[in-house]
Amino acid sequence: MHALLALVQKDLRIFLSDRRALLLTLLAPILIAAFFGSLFGGSGSAKKAGVALAITDLDRSPASQALVAALRADAHLKLQELDAEPAQALVRAGKLDAAVQLPAGFGQQAGRALFGAGPRPVILLHHDPSKAMGLAVVQGLLAQHAMRSLSQAAFQADGRLMADLRGQVQHAQGLAAAEQQELLALFDQVARVQRVSAPAAGASAPSGVSGGLRQPFDTELVAAQAPQQAGYNAYAHSFAGMGVQFILMLGVDMGVALLLLRRQDLWKRLRAAPVSRTVLLGSRLLSSALIALGVFTVLMAVAIAVFGVRVQGSWLGLALVLLGFALFTAAFGLAVAALGRTPEATRGLAIVATLLLVMLGGAWVPAFMFPDWLQQLTLLVPTRWAIDGLDAMTWRGLGLAEAAQQAGLLSAAALLMGGLAWWRFEWAEA
Repeated sequence: MHALLALVQKDLRIFLSDRRALLLTLLAPILIAAFFGSLFGGSGSAKKAGVALAITDLDRSPASQALVAALRADAHLKLQELDAEPAQALVRAGKLDAAVQLPAGFGQQAGRALFGAGPRPVILLHHDPSKAMGLAVVQGLLAQHAMRSLSQAAFQADGRLMADLRGQVQHAQGLAAAEQQELLALFDQVARVQRVSAPAAGASAPSGVSGGLRQPFDTELVAAQAPQQAGYNAYAHSFAGMGVQFILMLGVDMGVALLLLRRQDLWKRLRAAPVSRTVLLGSRLLSSALIALGVFTVLMAVAIAVFGVRVQGSWLGLALVLLGFALFTAAFGLAVAALGRTPEATRGLAIVATLLLVMLGGAWVPAFMFPDWLQQLTLLVPTRWAIDGLDAMTWRGLGLAEAAQQAGLLSAAALLMGGLAWWRFEWAEA
C-alpha cells in the first residue's frame, strides 16, 4: 500500500507541476463546449435565428402581396424581396437557405384551383441542399400562409373571384346540368357569406371566413424536462459531451506516458524494486482516475457557475456518474497502451478508438440523428452511458436510480478494460 500511494502521489505531482498544460487541459473543453452549447440554443434565453428566405413576386396581385406580407411577419423567417436571378445566386453561394418565386397569375390560378376549377400554379422553390431542415420549415410556413391568404381573397366581399368562377361554370362545355346547378348554388351560398362577413366601415381587419381559413387548432408546447427548470440549457449537454471527449484523451495521454516511462532507466529501477505488475498498473489507474475526476469536476463547476447549468436530478448521482467515467477513462487509457505497446502505435490506435467512442456516444452529433440500427448499437457504448447519465442528472432531472445504473455500467466496463490492460501489458520494451 505504501508503494501504491507513493506512485500515485508521484503521478499527481507531475501532472500538477506543469501549469501551462493544466490550464490548456481545462480551457480547451470549456471553449469548445461553450461554442457547441451556444450553437444548439444556449441557455434558452437567446433569440434563435430565422430561416434566411428570399421571395420574388411576379404576380403582384392582392393574394400574392398578402402572402408576402404574412411571410415577412413570421418570426421563423428572415425574408427579403429580391429579383429571381440574384436570389438564386445567393442560394447557390450559401448565403440564403431558400428562394421562393411566385409566378405571374398566381392569385387568379390559385383561387380557381382552390375550388378545383383550374390547374394549380407552380411555385419555384430554390433551396440549399445542405440545409434540409430549413427547407422543411419554409415548405410548412409557405403552405400555411398561402392557404390563409388565398382563402381570404376567395371570400372577399367584392366577389371578383366568385363572379369569375360563376361565369366559367355557366359557359362550360360538357358540364352536366345537375353538376352545373350545384356549383352555381355553391357560389350563391359563398356570395351570401361574403355579404354577411363583410367588415364594417372603419374595421381594421376582416372577420369570420372573410379573414381566410386558419389553422383549426392551437398547439401548447410542453418540454419534457425537470418541472422546476425554467428552460432547456444546451450547455448541459455540450459540457457533458466535450468533457467526455477530452477526459478520454487525457486517459490516453496517461497511458502513453507509461509507455514512455518504460524507455527510461527509472522503469528498470521500478522493476528491480519490490513492486508487482498489479501495484504499478494499479497506481497508474488510480492516479489517472483521480486526475480525470478532478478535471471533469472543474468542468462541471464552470458549467454551473458561468453557463447556468443546474443539477435538477441528484448531486450524489452526478458524483457517481463522474466517478464511474473517471475509472473507465483510466482503464481505457491503460488498455489502449497495452494493445499499442509503443507510444507511436498507441497514438494512432487511440485516435481511432477515441473518435469512434465520442461520435457513437453522441458527444458531437445527438444520438437521435443516427439511423435506428445505430441508435440501438450505441446503447452498448460506454460514452453513451456517461453522456446519458450526465444529462439525466442535469436538465432531465431524473433520480439517483438512473445515475446508479449508468455508473454501474461504466464501472463494469472499467473492470473489463483494466483486466485487459493487466493481461496484455509488457514489462520490457519491444
